[in-house]
Amino acid sequence: MLDIILKNGKIVDGTGNPWFAGNVGIKDGRIVAVGRVDQEAGQIVDVRGQVIAPGFIDGHCHSDLMIIDHPLSEIKLQQGVTTEVVGNCGLAPAPFLKEKAGLLQSYVEPVLGSTTWEWPWETVEQYMAYVGKSNPAENVATYVAHGALRIAVMGFDNRPATSEELNRMKSMLEEGLKAGAIGLSIGLLYAPGSYTSREELAELCTVLSKYDGLLSTHIRGEGNNLLPSIKEVIWIAEKAGISLHVSHLKAAGRRNWGKALEALELIEEARARGMDVTCDVYPYSAGSTSLTTVLPPWTLEGGIDATLTRFRDPRLRDRIREELGREQDDWDNLVHSTGWNSVYVSSLQTDANRPLEGRTIAEISEARGQHPVDCVMDLLLEEDGKISIVYFHMSDDDVKQVIAWEKSLIASDSLHCETGKPHPRLYGAFPRIFAKYVREDRVLSLEQAVRKMTSFPVQRFKLGKRGLLVPGYAADVVVFDPETIADLATYEEPRQYPVGISHVIVGGAMALEHGNHTQARNGRWISASHCLHEHHQ
Repeated sequence: MLDIILKNGKIVDGTGNPWFAGNVGIKDGRIVAVGRVDQEAGQIVDVRGQVIAPGFIDGHCHSDLMIIDHPLSEIKLQQGVTTEVVGNCGLAPAPFLKEKAGLLQSYVEPVLGSTTWEWPWETVEQYMAYVGKSNPAENVATYVAHGALRIAVMGFDNRPATSEELNRMKSMLEEGLKAGAIGLSIGLLYAPGSYTSREELAELCTVLSKYDGLLSTHIRGEGNNLLPSIKEVIWIAEKAGISLHVSHLKAAGRRNWGKALEALELIEEARARGMDVTCDVYPYSAGSTSLTTVLPPWTLEGGIDATLTRFRDPRLRDRIREELGREQDDWDNLVHSTGWNSVYVSSLQTDANRPLEGRTIAEISEARGQHPVDCVMDLLLEEDGKISIVYFHMSDDDVKQVIAWEKSLIASDSLHCETGKPHPRLYGAFPRIFAKYVREDRVLSLEQAVRKMTSFPVQRFKLGKRGLLVPGYAADVVVFDPETIADLATYEEPRQYPVGISHVIVGGAMALEHGNHTQARNGRWISASHCLHEHHQ
């Protein structure tokens, strides 16, 4: 007898092939039959008129700590997501050295969120084991994060690594890869990743080539420096002889709109030379990050405490105000081209400032009677540097172009946000693809959209036998109505679950039934397939 049969569905199997009518049979955490299923089952669910698809893979998100604090993962399950990949953009909570604790925690907090408990791990492997003990409701995989490596070895020093320091980073990277990490993520926009030369990164990445690990990169500049930044990471990957994945590809800042196509052409040229290069994209024209990322890079040297100290020096404040007031050649001053009315404060720490959530820097500075740059510096001082923002700096046409590109996959890039108004992608990214880019704009077919969320990310991140509705594969499955699936999360009211998803199965267990969480926690830690095993809970 089977455990579950989903019958009378439109099967979209993840290959990109046309849907077909049929049933899906599940037993012992695996798919055992697809199409005609004549056996008995403990649970038979008639999903007539709905799509049966593999569970969606969120290949770029920042749930590293959220998965521990909220192991039921309802925010993602409600979107049909059954697997998340964390450790992105060079930001991760491991490796974690106690003597550098303050530096790493202040570095990741604006993106990963803060915890009220002490981190009990040091290595990436120990972090992975701790996540496993929390019994998450979805599957999780991770990168080793370059920013965390550099902080562990060098803190926030703005200088090249010595050979000894580089060897220590290589050793930590190798430990993480042996433990099952899928590769290395770098965040070249963020200090201290931004202090690293391409030559140093290429040397570090030679470790990846031994394990067939993937290099995932938040490039150095997504605005005026978009094209040189794409060329830089292609050079690094080519030099090291490894595969490359460009995170959240975009052309930021009004003057750069239209450059997304040129960026894709650079990737196509690299592929024509035999390089394995892909990208991911989220379905919104606004991004989300920490407010500190709008500052000149030199202000971030030494970590957040050093940055805040600089704000107290009138001469340095003048310099920051002057630099943010004009175009820059060696870093992307996106505020200059998009304006402070595009920077929307999404999350603040203090009760006194919380009423400012949901307002732009332009509005806040006008209400305070301040220059916007002074307002930013004062807010960061008041909030101990921990302010999350939503940043409206992309063109809808560019977003469509990247989504339509065959070699892009869909991800949320969602940030952990306990308070305030998080970017709506946290609650709505995957259903939005079907509502806007399949039904409304017809950028993708139903089958293409499913492929970009299932088999393609599994192939890219080497996540084993999942992502397809094929006998023998993991029974991670989503059932949704293709006519009604839609995101409800907005910038003003982001904490709203989507509609149109009825059932989600993780590892053969029903996690979402008729839209309601069953409290099942059947997720597992997924080691990259170069390790040839999975850690089961």
